[in-house]
Amino acid sequence: MPEYKQFPLADTAEGLTEADIIAWQVKPGDTVTVNQIVVEVETAKAAVELPIPWAGVITELLVEPGQTVEVGAPILTIDVDPGGKAAPAPTAPAAEEPAEEEMKPLVGYGSKAVVTQRRARKGAAPAAAPVAAAPAPVAPAAPAVASKPKGGYVPLAKPPVRKLAKDLGVDLHALTGTADGGVITRDDVQAAANGSAAPAVSSSTVSDSDSGYDPATRERRVPIKGVRKATAAAMVQSAYTAPHVTEFLTIDVTPMMEFREKLKKSREFAGVKVTPLTFAAKAVCLAAKRTPDVNAVWDEAAQEIVYKDYVHLGIAAATPRGLVVPKVRDADSMSLKELAIALTELTDVAREGKTTPAAMLGGTITITNVGVFGVDTGTPIINPGESAILCLGAIKDTPWVVDGEIKVRKVLQLSLSFDHRVVDGQQGSEFLADVGALLADPAVAITY
Repeated sequence: MPEYKQFPLADTAEGLTEADIIAWQVKPGDTVTVNQIVVEVETAKAAVELPIPWAGVITELLVEPGQTVEVGAPILTIDVDPGGKAAPAPTAPAAEEPAEEEMKPLVGYGSKAVVTQRRARKGAAPAAAPVAAAPAPVAPAAPAVASKPKGGYVPLAKPPVRKLAKDLGVDLHALTGTADGGVITRDDVQAAANGSAAPAVSSSTVSDSDSGYDPATRERRVPIKGVRKATAAAMVQSAYTAPHVTEFLTIDVTPMMEFREKLKKSREFAGVKVTPLTFAAKAVCLAAKRTPDVNAVWDEAAQEIVYKDYVHLGIAAATPRGLVVPKVRDADSMSLKELAIALTELTDVAREGKTTPAAMLGGTITITNVGVFGVDTGTPIINPGESAILCLGAIKDTPWVVDGEIKVRKVLQLSLSFDHRVVDGQQGSEFLADVGALLADPAVAITY
Protein backbone atom coordinates (compact mmCIF):
# COMPACT_ATOMS: atom_id res chain seq x y z
CA MET A 1 0.00 0.00 0.00
CA PRO A 2 1.17 3.61 -0.46
CA GLU A 3 3.51 4.90 2.22
CA TYR A 4 3.89 8.65 2.65
CA LYS A 5 6.87 10.29 4.30
CA GLN A 6 7.74 13.90 4.97
CA PHE A 7 11.25 15.06 4.17
CA PRO A 8 12.50 17.50 6.84
CA LEU A 9 15.12 20.16 6.35
CA ALA A 10 18.32 18.57 7.61
CA ASP A 11 21.20 20.26 9.44
CA THR A 12 23.80 20.41 6.66
CA ALA A 13 26.47 21.69 9.05
CA GLU A 14 26.87 21.68 12.79
CA GLY A 15 24.98 24.45 14.53
CA LEU A 16 22.66 25.59 11.72
CA THR A 17 19.11 26.38 12.81
CA GLU A 18 17.43 27.53 9.58
CA ALA A 19 17.81 27.88 5.83
CA ASP A 20 16.17 29.72 2.95
CA ILE A 21 14.59 27.77 0.11
CA ILE A 22 16.23 28.96 -3.13
CA ALA A 23 14.74 26.67 -5.77
CA TRP A 24 12.99 23.33 -6.10
CA GLN A 25 14.47 20.78 -8.49
CA VAL A 26 11.29 18.67 -8.48
CA LYS A 27 7.51 19.15 -8.64
CA PRO A 28 4.51 17.09 -7.51
CA GLY A 29 4.18 13.98 -9.63
CA ASP A 30 7.92 13.64 -10.28
CA THR A 31 9.55 10.26 -9.67
CA VAL A 32 12.82 10.51 -7.74
CA THR A 33 15.61 8.09 -6.88
CA VAL A 34 17.64 7.68 -3.68
CA ASN A 35 20.04 10.61 -3.15
CA GLN A 36 18.58 12.62 -6.03
CA ILE A 37 18.89 16.39 -5.55
CA VAL A 38 15.43 17.80 -4.82
CA VAL A 39 16.01 21.32 -3.52
CA GLU A 40 18.63 24.06 -3.28
CA VAL A 41 18.78 25.94 0.00
CA GLU A 42 20.88 28.79 1.33
CA THR A 43 22.12 28.33 4.87
CA ALA A 44 23.98 30.82 7.01
CA LYS A 45 27.15 29.47 5.42
CA ALA A 46 26.51 28.56 1.80
CA ALA A 47 24.13 27.45 -0.92
CA VAL A 48 23.60 23.70 -0.65
CA GLU A 49 21.81 21.14 -2.80
CA LEU A 50 19.95 18.58 -0.70
CA PRO A 51 19.45 14.95 -1.78
CA ILE A 52 16.45 12.91 -0.64
CA PRO A 53 17.18 9.60 1.11
CA TRP A 54 14.20 7.76 -0.43
CA ALA A 55 12.95 6.78 -3.85
CA GLY A 56 9.34 7.39 -4.81
CA VAL A 57 6.92 9.97 -6.17
CA ILE A 58 6.76 13.57 -4.91
CA THR A 59 3.20 14.30 -3.78
CA GLU A 60 3.47 17.79 -2.29
CA LEU A 61 5.93 20.66 -1.82
CA LEU A 62 5.25 22.25 1.56
CA VAL A 63 7.23 25.50 1.25
CA GLU A 64 7.81 28.15 -1.41
CA PRO A 65 11.10 29.55 -2.74
CA GLY A 66 12.15 32.53 -0.64
CA GLN A 67 10.77 31.12 2.61
CA THR A 68 12.97 30.62 5.67
CA VAL A 69 12.53 27.16 7.17
CA GLU A 70 13.72 25.88 10.54
CA VAL A 71 15.90 22.78 10.65
CA GLY A 72 13.67 19.76 11.21
CA ALA A 73 10.58 21.28 9.60
CA PRO A 74 9.04 19.19 6.78
CA ILE A 75 9.55 20.63 3.30
CA LEU A 76 8.02 17.99 1.02
CA THR A 77 5.92 14.82 1.05
CA ILE A 78 6.87 11.70 -0.89
CA ASP A 79 5.10 8.41 -1.59
CA VAL A 80 7.80 5.77 -1.14
CA ASP A 81 5.47 2.97 -2.31
CA PRO A 82 3.62 4.49 -5.29
CA GLY A 83 2.56 1.07 -6.61
CA GLY A 84 0.40 0.27 -3.58
CA LYS A 85 -3.27 1.10 -3.19
CA ALA A 86 -5.10 2.30 -0.11
CA ALA A 87 -8.41 3.94 0.67
CA PRO A 88 -8.16 7.71 1.17
CA ALA A 89 -8.03 8.76 4.79
CA PRO A 90 -8.39 12.26 6.25
CA THR A 91 -5.21 13.87 7.48
CA ALA A 92 -4.55 16.58 9.99
CA PRO A 93 -2.24 19.49 9.08
CA ALA A 94 1.36 18.32 9.06
CA ALA A 95 2.51 20.75 11.74
CA GLU A 96 -0.20 19.61 14.17
CA GLU A 97 0.04 15.86 13.68
CA PRO A 98 1.55 13.95 16.62
CA ALA A 99 4.48 12.22 15.06
CA GLU A 100 8.19 11.64 15.40
CA GLU A 101 10.33 10.76 12.43
CA GLU A 102 14.04 10.06 12.39
CA MET A 103 15.94 11.13 9.31
CA LYS A 104 19.02 9.24 8.28
CA PRO A 105 22.05 11.41 7.51
CA LEU A 106 22.12 13.01 4.07
CA VAL A 107 24.93 11.84 1.85
CA GLY A 108 27.99 14.01 2.35
CA TYR A 109 26.68 15.98 5.34
CA GLY A 110 28.03 14.26 8.41
CA SER A 111 26.58 11.62 10.70
CA LYS A 112 24.21 13.58 12.91
CA ALA A 113 20.62 12.39 12.65
CA VAL A 114 17.80 14.86 12.34
CA VAL A 115 14.69 14.23 14.39
CA THR A 116 11.50 16.15 13.77
CA GLN A 117 8.89 16.45 16.48
CA ARG A 118 5.52 18.11 16.25
CA ARG A 119 3.29 19.08 19.12
CA ALA A 120 0.04 17.12 19.46
CA ARG A 121 -3.30 18.92 19.35
CA LYS A 122 -5.12 19.41 22.60
CA GLY A 123 -7.40 16.47 23.32
CA ALA A 124 -5.93 14.37 20.53
CA ALA A 125 -5.32 10.74 21.39
CA PRO A 126 -1.70 9.59 20.96
CA ALA A 127 -1.17 7.35 17.96
CA ALA A 128 0.42 3.96 18.42
CA ALA A 129 2.09 4.24 15.03
CA PRO A 130 2.14 6.77 12.19
CA VAL A 131 -0.81 6.30 9.85
CA ALA A 132 -0.08 6.70 6.17
CA ALA A 133 -2.63 8.89 4.49
CA ALA A 134 -3.37 8.68 0.79
CA PRO A 135 -3.81 12.07 -0.83
CA ALA A 136 -5.50 12.29 -4.19
CA PRO A 137 -3.30 11.33 -7.14
CA VAL A 138 -1.42 14.23 -8.64
CA ALA A 139 -1.89 14.73 -12.35
CA PRO A 140 1.42 14.94 -14.20
CA ALA A 141 0.36 18.23 -15.79
CA ALA A 142 -0.36 19.88 -12.44
CA PRO A 143 1.77 22.99 -11.85
CA ALA A 144 4.47 22.78 -9.20
CA VAL A 145 3.77 24.42 -5.89
CA ALA A 146 7.14 26.11 -6.17
CA SER A 147 6.36 27.92 -9.40
CA LYS A 148 6.33 31.71 -9.22
CA PRO A 149 3.55 33.68 -10.86
CA LYS A 150 4.34 36.65 -13.09
CA GLY A 151 5.87 39.50 -11.16
CA GLY A 152 7.92 37.26 -8.86
CA TYR A 153 5.34 37.22 -6.06
CA VAL A 154 5.42 34.23 -3.72
CA PRO A 155 2.70 34.11 -1.02
CA LEU A 156 4.09 33.61 2.48
CA ALA A 157 2.25 31.06 4.62
CA LYS A 158 3.12 28.22 6.96
CA PRO A 159 2.53 24.60 5.86
CA PRO A 160 -0.64 24.12 7.99
CA VAL A 161 -2.11 27.29 6.47
CA ARG A 162 -1.24 26.07 2.98
CA LYS A 163 -3.01 22.78 3.63
CA LEU A 164 -6.07 24.57 4.98
CA ALA A 165 -6.15 26.74 1.84
CA LYS A 166 -5.86 23.65 -0.32
CA ASP A 167 -8.67 21.89 1.55
CA LEU A 168 -10.94 24.94 1.24
CA GLY A 169 -10.04 25.63 -2.38
CA VAL A 170 -8.51 29.04 -1.64
CA ASP A 171 -5.83 30.45 -3.94
CA LEU A 172 -3.10 31.94 -1.72
CA HIS A 173 -1.88 34.12 -4.59
CA ALA A 174 -5.20 36.00 -4.43
CA LEU A 175 -4.77 36.93 -0.76
CA THR A 176 -2.99 39.71 1.11
CA GLY A 177 -1.53 38.47 4.40
CA THR A 178 -2.48 40.41 7.52
CA ALA A 179 0.38 39.19 9.75
CA ASP A 180 3.75 40.90 10.04
CA GLY A 181 5.65 40.83 6.76
CA GLY A 182 2.54 40.00 4.76
CA VAL A 183 2.35 36.43 6.04
CA ILE A 184 -1.01 34.78 5.34
CA THR A 185 -2.75 33.39 8.43
CA ARG A 186 -5.55 30.86 9.07
CA ASP A 187 -7.97 33.74 9.59
CA ASP A 188 -7.04 35.13 6.16
CA VAL A 189 -7.81 31.79 4.54
CA GLN A 190 -11.08 31.37 6.47
CA ALA A 191 -12.12 34.90 5.49
CA ALA A 192 -11.39 34.13 1.84
CA ALA A 193 -13.46 30.95 2.06
CA ASN A 194 -16.34 33.03 3.50
CA GLY A 195 -15.96 35.66 0.77
CA SER A 196 -14.65 38.46 3.01
CA ALA A 197 -10.90 38.35 2.35
CA ALA A 198 -8.84 41.44 1.65
CA PRO A 199 -8.18 41.85 -2.10
CA ALA A 200 -4.79 40.93 -3.43
CA VAL A 201 -2.36 43.71 -4.26
CA SER A 202 -1.92 44.75 -7.88
CA SER A 203 0.79 43.22 -10.02
CA SER A 204 2.76 46.47 -10.06
CA THR A 205 2.64 46.68 -6.28
CA VAL A 206 3.66 43.05 -6.01
CA SER A 207 6.69 43.69 -8.15
CA ASP A 208 7.80 46.64 -6.00
CA SER A 209 7.08 44.75 -2.79
CA ASP A 210 8.94 41.70 -4.00
CA SER A 211 12.04 43.77 -4.76
CA GLY A 212 11.73 45.77 -1.53
CA TYR A 213 11.65 49.05 -3.46
CA ASP A 214 9.43 51.88 -2.26
CA PRO A 215 8.79 54.42 -5.07
CA ALA A 216 7.72 57.05 -2.53
CA THR A 217 11.06 57.08 -0.69
CA ARG A 218 13.17 55.74 -3.58
CA GLU A 219 14.67 53.23 -1.16
CA ARG A 220 15.01 49.46 -1.38
CA ARG A 221 14.90 47.16 1.66
CA VAL A 222 16.43 43.68 1.53
CA PRO A 223 15.80 41.09 4.28
CA ILE A 224 18.91 40.20 6.27
CA LYS A 225 19.34 36.45 5.95
CA GLY A 226 21.57 33.68 4.68
CA VAL A 227 25.28 34.38 4.22
CA ARG A 228 24.84 38.11 4.92
CA LYS A 229 23.15 37.43 8.25
CA ALA A 230 25.82 34.94 9.30
CA THR A 231 28.66 37.23 8.24
CA ALA A 232 27.20 40.16 10.17
CA ALA A 233 26.78 38.08 13.34
CA ALA A 234 30.32 36.71 13.10
CA MET A 235 31.90 40.12 12.50
CA VAL A 236 30.02 41.76 15.38
CA GLN A 237 30.96 38.89 17.69
CA SER A 238 34.61 39.16 16.73
CA ALA A 239 34.83 42.95 16.80
CA TYR A 240 33.27 43.20 20.26
CA THR A 241 34.92 40.13 21.79
CA ALA A 242 38.53 40.04 20.59
CA PRO A 243 40.61 43.19 21.19
CA HIS A 244 41.95 43.88 17.68
CA VAL A 245 45.37 45.26 16.89
CA THR A 246 46.35 45.97 13.28
CA GLU A 247 49.93 46.44 12.07
CA PHE A 248 51.15 47.44 8.60
CA LEU A 249 54.20 46.66 6.48
CA THR A 250 55.20 47.89 3.01
CA ILE A 251 57.59 45.68 1.05
CA ASP A 252 59.33 45.45 -2.31
CA VAL A 253 58.13 42.19 -3.93
CA THR A 254 59.96 42.60 -7.23
CA PRO A 255 62.03 39.41 -6.61
CA MET A 256 58.83 37.48 -5.91
CA MET A 257 57.20 38.64 -9.13
CA GLU A 258 60.37 37.74 -11.09
CA PHE A 259 60.38 34.29 -9.48
CA ARG A 260 56.72 33.91 -10.43
CA GLU A 261 57.60 34.52 -14.09
CA LYS A 262 60.30 31.83 -13.88
CA LEU A 263 57.78 29.34 -12.44
CA LYS A 264 55.39 30.02 -15.33
CA LYS A 265 58.08 28.77 -17.71
CA SER A 266 58.92 25.77 -15.52
CA ARG A 267 57.84 22.33 -16.73
CA GLU A 268 56.84 21.35 -13.20
CA PHE A 269 54.40 24.29 -12.95
CA ALA A 270 52.98 23.94 -16.48
CA GLY A 271 49.25 24.63 -16.35
CA VAL A 272 49.40 25.67 -12.68
CA LYS A 273 48.11 29.12 -11.76
CA VAL A 274 50.63 30.77 -9.43
CA THR A 275 49.50 34.10 -7.97
CA PRO A 276 50.74 36.45 -5.24
CA LEU A 277 48.14 34.76 -3.01
CA THR A 278 49.96 31.46 -3.53
CA PHE A 279 53.21 32.94 -2.22
CA ALA A 280 51.37 34.61 0.66
CA ALA A 281 49.75 31.31 1.65
CA LYS A 282 53.12 29.57 1.74
CA ALA A 283 54.66 32.46 3.67
CA VAL A 284 51.89 32.40 6.28
CA CYS A 285 52.36 28.66 6.83
CA LEU A 286 56.13 29.01 7.24
CA ALA A 287 55.91 32.08 9.48
CA ALA A 288 53.24 30.47 11.69
CA LYS A 289 55.70 27.72 12.62
CA ARG A 290 58.11 30.37 13.97
CA THR A 291 55.31 32.29 15.73
CA PRO A 292 52.68 29.70 16.76
CA ASP A 293 50.72 32.32 18.74
CA VAL A 294 49.03 33.57 15.55
CA ASN A 295 47.75 30.04 14.89
CA ALA A 296 46.30 29.63 18.38
CA VAL A 297 42.85 30.51 19.71
CA TRP A 298 41.40 31.89 22.95
CA ASP A 299 38.99 29.42 24.62
CA GLU A 300 36.90 31.59 26.93
CA ALA A 301 34.82 28.72 28.36
CA ALA A 302 37.84 26.61 29.32
CA GLN A 303 40.03 29.62 30.14
CA GLU A 304 42.77 28.21 27.95
CA ILE A 305 44.75 29.18 24.87
CA VAL A 306 44.68 26.34 22.34
CA TYR A 307 47.82 26.04 20.18
CA LYS A 308 47.28 24.14 16.94
CA ASP A 309 50.03 22.12 15.27
CA TYR A 310 48.35 22.35 11.88
CA VAL A 311 47.25 25.18 9.60
CA HIS A 312 43.74 25.15 8.16
CA LEU A 313 44.14 28.26 6.05
CA GLY A 314 41.03 30.34 5.41
CA ILE A 315 40.78 32.30 2.16
CA ALA A 316 38.23 35.12 2.12
CA ALA A 317 36.32 35.02 -1.16
CA ALA A 318 33.72 37.42 -2.56
CA THR A 319 30.76 35.57 -4.09
CA PRO A 320 27.38 36.64 -5.49
CA ARG A 321 25.82 35.63 -2.16
CA GLY A 322 28.36 37.51 -0.04
CA LEU A 323 31.64 36.83 1.76
CA VAL A 324 32.62 33.21 2.39
CA VAL A 325 35.84 31.85 3.90
CA PRO A 326 36.56 28.27 2.76
CA LYS A 327 39.59 26.48 4.19
CA VAL A 328 42.64 24.78 2.75
CA ARG A 329 43.08 21.84 5.14
CA ASP A 330 46.61 21.16 6.38
CA ALA A 331 48.01 23.89 4.18
CA ASP A 332 51.28 23.75 6.13
CA SER A 333 51.97 20.26 4.76
CA MET A 334 51.59 21.31 1.11
CA SER A 335 54.27 22.27 -1.39
CA LEU A 336 54.00 25.54 -3.31
CA LYS A 337 52.58 23.70 -6.31
CA GLU A 338 50.01 21.85 -4.18
CA LEU A 339 48.96 25.11 -2.57
CA ALA A 340 48.56 26.76 -5.97
CA ILE A 341 46.28 23.96 -7.20
CA ALA A 342 44.28 23.89 -3.94
CA LEU A 343 43.76 27.67 -3.99
CA THR A 344 42.60 27.66 -7.60
CA GLU A 345 40.06 24.92 -6.93
CA LEU A 346 38.88 26.56 -3.71
CA THR A 347 38.31 30.00 -5.22
CA ASP A 348 36.62 28.61 -8.36
CA VAL A 349 34.16 26.61 -6.27
CA ALA A 350 33.50 29.61 -4.02
CA ARG A 351 32.76 31.97 -6.91
CA GLU A 352 30.33 29.42 -8.34
CA GLY A 353 28.51 29.43 -4.99
CA LYS A 354 29.16 25.70 -4.52
CA THR A 355 31.25 25.82 -1.33
CA THR A 356 29.84 23.33 1.18
CA PRO A 357 29.25 24.36 4.83
CA ALA A 358 31.78 21.77 6.00
CA ALA A 359 34.48 23.43 3.87
CA MET A 360 34.11 26.65 5.90
CA LEU A 361 34.51 25.15 9.37
CA GLY A 362 37.58 24.82 11.56
CA GLY A 363 39.98 27.46 10.23
CA THR A 364 43.07 28.51 12.19
CA ILE A 365 44.21 31.67 10.35
CA THR A 366 42.90 33.61 7.33
CA ILE A 367 44.14 35.61 4.34
CA THR A 368 42.03 38.27 2.64
CA ASN A 369 43.18 39.78 -0.65
CA VAL A 370 41.78 43.27 -1.24
CA GLY A 371 44.49 43.90 -3.81
CA VAL A 372 42.34 42.25 -6.49
CA PHE A 373 40.07 45.29 -6.19
CA GLY A 374 42.96 47.73 -6.59
CA VAL A 375 42.94 48.65 -2.87
CA ASP A 376 46.23 49.34 -1.10
CA THR A 377 45.43 47.88 2.32
CA GLY A 378 42.75 47.42 5.00
CA THR A 379 42.09 46.66 8.65
CA PRO A 380 40.42 43.22 8.49
CA ILE A 381 38.29 41.76 11.27
CA ILE A 382 39.42 38.41 12.66
CA ASN A 383 37.21 35.40 11.98
CA PRO A 384 35.67 33.97 15.18
CA GLY A 385 37.63 30.96 16.38
CA GLU A 386 40.92 32.37 15.09
CA SER A 387 43.49 34.88 16.31
CA ALA A 388 44.90 36.53 13.18
CA ILE A 389 44.07 37.57 9.63
CA LEU A 390 46.51 38.82 6.98
CA CYS A 391 45.42 41.36 4.38
CA LEU A 392 47.14 41.66 0.98
CA GLY A 393 46.97 44.95 -0.88
CA ALA A 394 47.48 45.72 -4.56
CA ILE A 395 50.95 45.31 -6.05
CA LYS A 396 51.86 48.60 -7.73
CA ASP A 397 54.80 50.14 -9.55
CA THR A 398 56.25 52.53 -6.96
CA PRO A 399 59.43 54.63 -6.60
CA TRP A 400 61.71 52.72 -4.20
CA VAL A 401 65.22 53.32 -2.93
CA VAL A 402 67.56 50.48 -4.02
CA ASP A 403 71.25 50.74 -3.15
CA GLY A 404 70.95 54.49 -2.73
CA GLU A 405 69.12 55.02 -6.03
CA ILE A 406 65.45 55.58 -6.76
CA LYS A 407 64.01 52.86 -8.98
CA VAL A 408 60.55 51.72 -9.97
CA ARG A 409 59.75 48.53 -8.08
CA LYS A 410 56.78 46.23 -7.45
CA VAL A 411 55.52 47.26 -4.01
CA LEU A 412 52.95 45.59 -1.78
CA GLN A 413 51.33 46.68 1.48
CA LEU A 414 50.49 44.07 4.11
CA SER A 415 48.34 44.45 7.19
CA LEU A 416 47.84 42.01 10.03
CA SER A 417 45.00 42.10 12.55
CA PHE A 418 45.44 39.92 15.62
CA ASP A 419 43.71 39.13 18.91
CA HIS A 420 45.69 40.91 21.61
CA ARG A 421 44.49 38.42 24.22
CA VAL A 422 46.53 35.72 22.48
CA VAL A 423 49.14 37.59 20.45
CA ASP A 424 51.38 40.26 21.99
CA GLY A 425 52.78 43.10 19.93
CA GLN A 426 56.16 41.39 19.70
CA GLN A 427 54.74 38.13 18.33
CA GLY A 428 52.45 39.95 15.89
CA SER A 429 55.34 42.09 14.63
CA GLU A 430 57.67 39.10 14.26
CA PHE A 431 55.09 37.16 12.29
CA LEU A 432 54.35 40.07 9.95
CA ALA A 433 58.07 40.71 9.46
CA ASP A 434 58.64 37.03 8.59
CA VAL A 435 55.82 37.04 6.03
CA GLY A 436 57.22 40.25 4.55
CA ALA A 437 60.72 38.83 4.32
CA LEU A 438 59.47 35.69 2.55
CA LEU A 439 57.48 37.70 0.02
CA ALA A 440 60.30 40.20 -0.56
CA ASP A 441 62.73 37.36 -1.29
CA PRO A 442 61.32 33.81 -1.66
CA ALA A 443 64.86 32.42 -1.34
CA VAL A 444 64.65 33.24 2.41
CA ALA A 445 62.38 30.18 2.71
CA ILE A 446 65.47 27.99 2.46
CA THR A 447 66.57 29.28 5.87
CA TYR A 448 63.30 28.39 7.61
